[in-house]
Amino acid sequence: MRVLTFLHSFEPGGVERVALRLVRRWRAMGIDAPLFMGRNDGALRDEMATDLAYTVPDQPRLGSGWWETLWMIARLPAEIRRTAPDALFCAGNTYTIVAGAMKLRLGRHCPPVVVKISNDLARADMPAPARPFWRWWLRVQARFVDRWVVMDAAILPDVDRYLGPVARTVIPDPAIDTLPPPVARPPRGAGIRYVAVGRLVAQKDPATLVAAFAQAALPADRLTIIGDGPLRARVEQQAQRLGIAGQVVFMGHVPDAATVMRTQDVLLLSSRYEGVPAVLIEALAAGLGIVATDCGAGVRSVLDHGRLGLIVAQGDVDAFAAGIASARTMAVAVDAGREQAQAFTIDAAARRYGDAIRQTVSGPAAY
Repeated sequence: MRVLTFLHSFEPGGVERVALRLVRRWRAMGIDAPLFMGRNDGALRDEMATDLAYTVPDQPRLGSGWWETLWMIARLPAEIRRTAPDALFCAGNTYTIVAGAMKLRLGRHCPPVVVKISNDLARADMPAPARPFWRWWLRVQARFVDRWVVMDAAILPDVDRYLGPVARTVIPDPAIDTLPPPVARPPRGAGIRYVAVGRLVAQKDPATLVAAFAQAALPADRLTIIGDGPLRARVEQQAQRLGIAGQVVFMGHVPDAATVMRTQDVLLLSSRYEGVPAVLIEALAAGLGIVATDCGAGVRSVLDHGRLGLIVAQGDVDAFAAGIASARTMAVAVDAGREQAQAFTIDAAARRYGDAIRQTVSGPAAY
């Protein structure tokens, strides 16, 4: 079986990291898994793909990053014809516009499309006037996808509501390779070591993160922000303006954020919407306390509806600040959290992905 995976670039992101991890494991399992990259840019190339064969097209003189979706739509058909895959794997539902374009451009010559739902479908963060268009767009997407991979059973009601009666398979996201050994964490000192991990973009809502920390932090508390993005300068200025610049460390992108997380006390997740973010799995594996916004059914399920971490209202600075303050005395269910994280390792997931793709290629759809 040949499964073609495509990504815009090696720019850091949970979707890209998981896709590269799957491609590598599929190849080790004997699955023919070509990888097509829109461009050769991004830190994940050196971190995860130095020995991973892939194809990248010649770049236009003006670059392709600023129009990467149209660039992929223009170049992917030739790669599909060249490799003749049995299936096309879409590593996140942000890529479904490309998959739909392939169905329209190639018609019956387009292989079956399997899409992982990587972000929340409900998108309660959207302004009310935009939601009808979003729901219409989800129904359009459903017409072009042969199977959806759902990262948590808690997301299935949203699949039924927004996509309709589609073929779907529940497979926990392979967010980690293996469960790391437990951390021998010393007793907390005078200050709490908070950490946030993610791209500094609107989806992650770093402005709420910094504002809430400024409101709740004690002088000895520290916040380490791991990740980079277009909002970094603005958020650094916000920390300066709020008088907490000395308590906030901006690390930018680091190759192994999970290792840094193991030296911290509490993970803060301020996102507006998420699917099942890998950073939550890494935090559970490390035994961290967690304060997360209510940004998707997958988040609520992974945190066992508040048993494994505190869930607060999305976009509410006061609520998030209260959560940050309460984390100082939070009882962390370390063993239960690590047991939850165990389900999100690569070994079981890669096999289940292979089975689901094989069934999509050769068998009747399972609804």
